[in-house]
Amino acid sequence: MWHNIEYDSNYIGEGAEQEICEYTNLDFVIKLNDSIFYEFWEDYLNSLLLHNFFFPHLAYNLLGFKMNDGKLCSVVKQPFVKATEPTNLDNVKEFLTSNGFINKKDNDYFHPELGIILEDLHDENVLTSEGVLHFIDTVFFLTDKFYDTDGS
Repeated sequence: MWHNIEYDSNYIGEGAEQEICEYTNLDFVIKLNDSIFYEFWEDYLNSLLLHNFFFPHLAYNLLGFKMNDGKLCSVVKQPFVKATEPTNLDNVKEFLTSNGFINKKDNDYFHPELGIILEDLHDENVLTSEGVLHFIDTVFFLTDKFYDTDGS
């Protein structure tokens, strides 16, 4: 479905892969994502599903697609999180390692049992509010292990 969102007056900011703007309901934000981190749109959509599975309180709601500056972009709605303190990346690492992820380098993680890669978890993509980590901008990838059905 094509989405006709106009957001110039409500623009908040952007990262490498998306632009963020206010939504009419200020409890949410709208994100336009050009899927630059993914080879195929299917990979991006899998990433959305994984994000929603692991972080349901911050679930993305895919509203549709739109052309933005000549690029095809998804339009997603997500709950707004207001950071109350800087994010300590050691806390992110501790949380993820206690849940089976291994820190591969910098802010990138791998879950060998599940075959899931989770990347780009710097302090603008994981916010801290009232001492709680909020993973607001995740980049998931699936490995062949994820699809391994014989349990090896």
